[in-house]
Amino acid sequence: MRVNPDLKVSVEDHVAVLEMRRPPANHFDESLIGRLADAALELDEDRACRVIVLASQGRHFCAGADFGSGDFATDHVDAADRLYRSAARLFDVRTPMIAAVQGSAVGGGLGLACAADFRVAEESTRFVANFAKLGFHQGFGLSVTLPELIGRQAATGMLLTGRRVGGAEAVHLGLADRLAEPGLVRQTAHDLAREIAAGAPLAIRSMRATLRGDLALRVRDALAHELAEQKVLWSTADSAEGIAASLERRPPVFRGE
Repeated sequence: MRVNPDLKVSVEDHVAVLEMRRPPANHFDESLIGRLADAALELDEDRACRVIVLASQGRHFCAGADFGSGDFATDHVDAADRLYRSAARLFDVRTPMIAAVQGSAVGGGLGLACAADFRVAEESTRFVANFAKLGFHQGFGLSVTLPELIGRQAATGMLLTGRRVGGAEAVHLGLADRLAEPGLVRQTAHDLAREIAAGAPLAIRSMRATLRGDLALRVRDALAHELAEQKVLWSTADSAEGIAASLERRPPVFRGE
């Protein structure tokens, strides 16, 4: 088992757990996403690991980037550019990955959850693509991953409204794969991981690679486009208002400027 202040890595019975440790919201930056990618790619080479469970400590799975502190507070574009370079590496991972999503997966946190092969939620889980309410374009490859999971129309609805999708609806849409009993998200994710780990590991990796096809390449292309759009929109008054309103916990007032 390897532990640092932000990420704990453990492997038992062919199931690895990557646990983010920035509670309660588990905001990420390039450093954390880079460590996640490094750890997952290392696990690709570990014969003891057949499935990865992506989990987090605290109330929420992940609230995405923190625009109120750190690199994102000072230079959105540079911080996002470095973040997306690391995020793209998550799609190179060859080991099946399951996201155990408790609380909320918001913005880039939704993108991180969608980078996994499967998502386990509970009734109280909330999946939120809140970009329109922040005044800028979606990121973290969601332009590709979200429509792949739930279809173009449902993805467009989530993105343009920024509404919250609960656990049961997420299962209905295909955004989540299993609905856990309250408080049992991680246990249910482990149950699914053990089902997969019981199969022939070489065959599972081969089938997964075929089904994913050129996903990693398409996500890289999407990340470049998303960043270009974000760069433009972050310079607008609406984006400044959206981010400020979010930090101040008030409704934004957009003027189309």
